[in-house]
Amino acid sequence: MMPSLSLNGVTVNFPFPPYDCQKVYMQRVIECLQKKVNGVLESPTGTGKTLCLLCATLAWREHFKDTISARKIAQRLGGEEMFPDTPLSSWGTTATDGDTPTYYTDVPKIIYASRTHSQLTQVVSELKNTSYRPKTCVLGSREQLCINPDVMRQESNHIKVHMCRGKVSTRSCVYYNNVDEKITDRDLVNSILDVEDLVKFGTKQRVCPYYLSRSLKTQADVVFMPYNYLLDPKSRRAHSIELDGAVVIFDEAHNVEKTCEESTSFDLTPYDVASAISAVDRLLVEQAKEATTRDSVTQDFNVESLNSGLKIEIDTIAKIKQILLDLEAVIDSYEVPSDKGITKPGIFIYELLERAHLTYNSKTAVYEALEQITGHLTGQQGTFLNTSGLQKLSDIIQLVFCGDPSEKDRQQQMQANTAHFKVHIHQDTSYQKKKQNTDVWTSSTSKKQGNILSYWCFSPGFSMQDLVNQGVRCIILTSGTLSPLSSFTSEMRIKFPVCLENSHVIERDQIFVSVVERGPDEVHLSSAFHRRFVPENMSSLGNTVANLSRVVPHGLLVFFPSFTLMEKNLEFWRANGHAGRIENIKPMFVEPKGKGNFAEVIDGYYSKINDPTSKGGSFFAVCRGKASEGLDFANTFGRGVIITGLPFPPKMDPRVILKMQFLDEMNRKKPSGVKYLSGQEWYRQQAFRAVNQAIGRVIRHKDDYGAIFLCDQRFKSQEARANLPSWVRPYVRVYDGFGNIVRDVSQFFRVAQKMRPVVEKKTASERCGTACLPDTQSSSFPSCTSSQSSHSQKAKVLDAHIPSLKRRRLNDHSGAHGMNRIYIEYESEVQESQRRPANLLDALEIGDHHGEEDALVGEEKADRLSTMSLQYDKRADDELRGGKRKIKLVQEQKMSVSEVVPEENKASRAKKFLAEMKKSLSQVNFERIVQALQTYKKTDNLDALLTETVVLTEDTNTHSLLWGFYQFVRPHHKKRFDEKCKELTGQGCGYKPDHSLSKDEKKALMPHSATDGRTSVVLTSPGSSGTSACSQLNTQQLNRGGHHLNHQGLRETHTGSAPKNDVHSAFLADVRKALEGERSAQLFQAIRNYKTTDNYENLMTTVVSLFTEKDEHFSLLARFGMFIRPHHKKQYRQMLDALIGQSADVPAVSEDQQTQASLSPPLKAQSKISSFFSSSQRK
Repeated sequence: MMPSLSLNGVTVNFPFPPYDCQKVYMQRVIECLQKKVNGVLESPTGTGKTLCLLCATLAWREHFKDTISARKIAQRLGGEEMFPDTPLSSWGTTATDGDTPTYYTDVPKIIYASRTHSQLTQVVSELKNTSYRPKTCVLGSREQLCINPDVMRQESNHIKVHMCRGKVSTRSCVYYNNVDEKITDRDLVNSILDVEDLVKFGTKQRVCPYYLSRSLKTQADVVFMPYNYLLDPKSRRAHSIELDGAVVIFDEAHNVEKTCEESTSFDLTPYDVASAISAVDRLLVEQAKEATTRDSVTQDFNVESLNSGLKIEIDTIAKIKQILLDLEAVIDSYEVPSDKGITKPGIFIYELLERAHLTYNSKTAVYEALEQITGHLTGQQGTFLNTSGLQKLSDIIQLVFCGDPSEKDRQQQMQANTAHFKVHIHQDTSYQKKKQNTDVWTSSTSKKQGNILSYWCFSPGFSMQDLVNQGVRCIILTSGTLSPLSSFTSEMRIKFPVCLENSHVIERDQIFVSVVERGPDEVHLSSAFHRRFVPENMSSLGNTVANLSRVVPHGLLVFFPSFTLMEKNLEFWRANGHAGRIENIKPMFVEPKGKGNFAEVIDGYYSKINDPTSKGGSFFAVCRGKASEGLDFANTFGRGVIITGLPFPPKMDPRVILKMQFLDEMNRKKPSGVKYLSGQEWYRQQAFRAVNQAIGRVIRHKDDYGAIFLCDQRFKSQEARANLPSWVRPYVRVYDGFGNIVRDVSQFFRVAQKMRPVVEKKTASERCGTACLPDTQSSSFPSCTSSQSSHSQKAKVLDAHIPSLKRRRLNDHSGAHGMNRIYIEYESEVQESQRRPANLLDALEIGDHHGEEDALVGEEKADRLSTMSLQYDKRADDELRGGKRKIKLVQEQKMSVSEVVPEENKASRAKKFLAEMKKSLSQVNFERIVQALQTYKKTDNLDALLTETVVLTEDTNTHSLLWGFYQFVRPHHKKRFDEKCKELTGQGCGYKPDHSLSKDEKKALMPHSATDGRTSVVLTSPGSSGTSACSQLNTQQLNRGGHHLNHQGLRETHTGSAPKNDVHSAFLADVRKALEGERSAQLFQAIRNYKTTDNYENLMTTVVSLFTEKDEHFSLLARFGMFIRPHHKKQYRQMLDALIGQSADVPAVSEDQQTQASLSPPLKAQSKISSFFSSSQRK
C-alpha cells in the first residue's frame, strides 16, 4: 500500500514518504490546477520532480472526478445526506469550477510535454511506478512510429508524410487498414505505453502505431508529446491537438524559450527556392508530355482523367512557378553587404511576399496547389525528386498568413502577427551546397547563389500567448534549472502567479562548490574573448584540470563554453603534456560533434567508471551539448564537474545582435510597471542558464554527493553568483589560493566517502550477466532512469561492435592479435612476480608500473578505453580498409615489463615479435632489420642497429615495432635506445635505471635491498648539496606509487646517525629554490609559530596552500613530515593520503627516532630510480 497525504484538500498517493521539498512542490502544482493559474516551478534534479508532478496532477484529476460524482449524488438525493457522518458539503468543490453543473466530459485532459521522446520515455517509466493508471497516449511523428517498409525507406520526413497520406487515402497500407480493428484491444487500451512499446505492439499486431496513437488521443486522460508539437502551430494542427480546458505541463522547460522562437521562425535559402522551381519544372514537362499523347490537340489540359490523381490544371502549375520565380527575384533584388545583412520590421514580410503575388487573398489557393503538387511528386515511383523547397513554402504560408481576418481587420491582424518578429536578408555564405540530383531540369537553377530570407521570432511570448488564446486551463513550466526565475518569466510575456525555487534534498556535507579564480601557477583563469586562447591561460587551465583529477574520485565532468574552445584547449594540452597527465589518472573521453558515435563514447566512459581496476575517467563536453542536457551522471559517474568558463552566445551572430536590439526596443516601449529583460540581461541569462544546466549533471539523488568547480575569475562577482541555482548559492566559496581548494576538496571527499561509502565495484566475472550499476540507489528514492540501468548491458555489446572498446580478461587472449597479444602475454607472465617483490628495486619497478598503468590493469589492460585510443584504432581501421598493410596498436603500452620475464619464454616471444614484424613490413625492410639484429648480436654496435630500424619511425603504426626492439637491446644500451625512441617517436620504451644492470649486478644488489623491512629510504632533490631525511617507505607503499608522488630521487641508508640540523637544512634549501622569497618566508614563519603554539590547523593552512599550487611541489609536502610532531602524525598521514594517495608516508615516530637514519652515499643503481616519481610528467 502506497502512503497517502492530503495537500490543499487533495489526497495524493505517493510511492514513499515524501520529503518536505517534495510536499512543497506538489502543493504548488495543485495550487495552479485549483486556481486555474500559470506556474513556473524550479526543483533541482534529484528531488523527484517528475514523480511529484505526475502524482499531484493525477491526484487532483481524480479529486475533480470525485467532486462531480458527489454533485450528481446530491442532485439524486434531493438534499438528503447519503453518509450522515460525512456530509457531501465536506467533499469539497475546490477541484471543480464553482457551483455550475459539471459533467465527466469536462474533466480536464492533461497535456504533458517534454523536450524529447527519450525524456518522455523516462516520464512514462516513472508513471508506471505510481498507483495511478490513467488512459495514456504518446504522440510521435511518422519518422518514429511508421512501420510501413515503403515509407520508412524514404530519407526526408516530409516525403514520408506525403507518401503515408497517399497510401492512407487509397487504403493501400495494410497497417493503417487494421487500426479500426485493433484500437479496442485490451492490451493497448489498459497499458501505459511509450513510443518503443507502441512500435513493438504495432509490429506484432501488424497495425499502424502512428494512427493508433492519434486514435488513442481522443480517449486519453494524459497525452504525452515533445513540446515542439504544442508550440509549433503547424504541428498542433497536423496532430489535431485540442487545448480548450486542458492542463498544459512543460517538463524540462529550460529549453521552452528557444523552442518557442525556433518553431515560429524560418530561413528561406536560394537552394530552397531553386529546388522548388526545379520540382515544378519537372511536373510541367511531365504534364506537357501527357498532353501530347491526347487524341485531340484541343482537349482540355485538366488532368482528372490521368492515373496520377493530380487534380489541378496546368495553368495553376505555371502560376506557382511564376510565384517562385518572382519570390527568388524579389529576395535577390536587395544589395546586401557581405559582412552583414539588411534588417526590417516584421510586418515587412507582407510587403515582400506581396511582390511575389502572395497575399491573404491568394494564400489558400497557393497553399492547396503546393500541397497537391508535393503529394503528387512524392508519390511517384522511380527517380527521387527533392520537394523540400515546396514544403518549406507551404509552411511559410501557414506561419505568416495565420488567421482569417476580414478586409477591415487585416492590417490589425498583420500587426499582431509580426509584433515579435524581424525580417533579415543576408548573403548565402554556405559554399558547401546540399547534394543535388542529376536531373537536367534542376542542374541550372539549383546552383545559384543569392540571398537568404530570414523571418525570426524574438519572443517566446508569441507562442505562449497563442496557447493562452486556445483556452487552456493553466500552463505549468518546470525544470531543474530555470534560474533566474524573474528573467525567465518576463521573457514568457504571460503571468505566472505561482513561482517556486525549491530546495534540494541533500545535506551540507554532500556538496562542495568553489570558485577557482587562479590555477596552480597563479595565472588568472578566464574564458573571456581576449583571454581564451592565450597560452598561459590554456596551460593554467590544463594544470587545474590535471590537479583536480587527482583529488576527485571516479568520474569527472569538464564542460567548455563551446566546441571550438574545447578543441583548441585539448590540442594545446596534448602538445604540452597536460592531456597525458590527465589521461594517466583518468582516461579522457570527449563528446563528439556529430550524433554518430556519441553513444559509444559515453558507454566507454561508463564502462571505465565501472571498471573496478580503474581510478575513474574524465568526460569532456560542451555547455548546451548532448552531455549537458538530460544525461544522468549519478553516483560514481559524476563526482565532480568543472565549468571552464561562461558560455555566452556568439556576440557577432546576427540573430544574437537582433535579439538584444529587439529586447532593448521593447523595453523602451513597455507600459509602466511591466518588467522586461534588457538585451544585456538576456545575454547574461543565456550563459548562466547553460552553466546551471551543466552543474545539474552531478548530485542526482538524496544519497549522492559531488564537487562543483567554477574555473573562471568572473564567477567570483556577487552578480554572477546570484545567477546560480538557489540550492547551490549558499555553498559557493571563493578561494585565495589553489592549494586551499585542493586541501578542502580532499577533506570533503574523504568525509563523504566515509559517511556514504560506495558499493564496491565488481570485477568482470562478478558482474557478468547483470545490468546493475555500482552505486544502486535507495529503494525509497527511485530516481534512477531507465537509460542508466542499461549502461552495463550496453557496455557488454561493445565487444562485438566497437573494436577499440573491447574489454578482455588477462587470461583470455583469443581476441588479441599481433602486438596486443604480445603485450598481454608480457603482462600475464609478470603478474606473479608483481605480487611478491623480491627486493626494493623490484618493488620500485612494480610500483612504477602500477602507478602509470592503473587504467590498464584488469580486463582493459590490452585496450585502453579512452578517446585517445578510440580515435587511434578508428584511424587504423580506416587504413586497413584502404588496403594498406598496417598494424593496430593501443598507445602508451609499456614494453619495459619484458625485462623481468623468465628466460625460457624470451625465445618464443621474440619469435612471435619477428613474425608480427614480417606481416607488417615489406620483405626488403624485414630482411634488412633481421640482418641488423644479427650484426648487433655479433658486434654489439647499437648505432648500426639504430640506422636500420629508423624505417620504423616513418609511420606511427610501426612505432610499436621499434619499441618492441627494446627486448633485444643489451642492458648497457637500454638507456640510449630509450632516449633515441623518445627523440624519434615522442615516446620511450619504459626505461628504468635497473634495466641497465647486468644479471650479475642485479644479484650483487639483492642483499642490500632485500632486507628485513627496516630499510630506510631517503629522498633527495637534484642539485641540492646536502641530503634530506624523510619518512620510511616500505615496498607495499611503493607499489601504490605513481606520478602523484613526484619525489626526485631515492637513497638507501645504512644504520648510523646524522645531524638533525643537516636534514632540516637540506629541506629548507630545497624550499628556497622552489618558492619565491616572500612565500618561503611565509612557510618559515608558519614553522616557527607551530613550534611555539603547537597549532596544527594554522600550520596546515599555510603548508597545503604553498605546496599544492604546482605539481612539482607535492614532493615537498611529503618531505615536510619531518616537522610534524608525533601527536599530529596521524592527522598528517590522513591528509597526505587524501591529497597524494599515500597511506603510510609519515610514521608516528618521534623526531629523534626520525633523525637516526644515517646519510651515506647512494647506491649507483638506486639513485637513478627517479622515473618512479615521473617528475617529467609534472612540468
